Amino acid sequence: MSVVVVGALLCVSCWVSLYFILCSVNGSRSYEWNCRLVTLFHGILAVCITAYIGYVDGPWPFTYPGTKNTPLQISAMVVSLGYFIFDMAWCVYFRTEGPVMLAHHTMSILGILLTLWLGESGIESCAVLFGSEITNPLLQARWFLKQTGHYGTLLGDVVDVLFVLLFVVMRVFVGGTMLYCELISPRPRFFIKCGGVAMYALSWAFMVDIVRFAIRKSKRWHKQKRETVAANGHEGKND
Repeated sequence: MSVVVVGALLCVSCWVSLYFILCSVNGSRSYEWNCRLVTLFHGILAVCITAYIGYVDGPWPFTYPGTKNTPLQISAMVVSLGYFIFDMAWCVYFRTEGPVMLAHHTMSILGILLTLWLGESGIESCAVLFGSEITNPLLQARWFLKQTGHYGTLLGDVVDVLFVLLFVVMRVFVGGTMLYCELISPRPRFFIKCGGVAMYALSWAFMVDIVRFAIRKSKRWHKQKRETVAANGHEGKND
């Protein structure tokens, strides 16, 4: 366990160092810009590692929950633990996030710590990391498009649609299936099952905001379409 603690501290130092390096290189950009670059890098890294764990290294999380942690699973969790500690501290210091996101970070940290301490259910934690982080690049791309003035383009619409679809599929449907397999299996411990229920409930809290966003976006698209049709019709009469 001491090796895991040292590894977590080392990972926190690496994420903090990366952030300060980006701040030094991108001095003209805001602190949030550089923090989101770190977030984007972690999202891509976490998805790649956990995808390899789930689809190649194994075991399959839907069939074998509650199994002993493998060295690769431990490494993936320690890397993400270091990131979540860094990002949690950054969000609290700059007060950029609301209670739902802070709750997500807190539960992620506690869940990873519990899994590492118990020495089991690492495959479920990696599956949750994969499902949580796979939408992260799209979320960051959306923010960067806004900052650079390209959000109102076709690319911005594509990013929004992909984000909503991927979130619904991964967090609600795949996540719900994963939770069901976790609850009916006799292997995972009770605290792990409680953590799974809490994370799934948090996904639905995010889902409420996403549904509201999708409704606003749909209304905006319909309004733009009506305005375009009206403009084209008016030009046709002038001809």
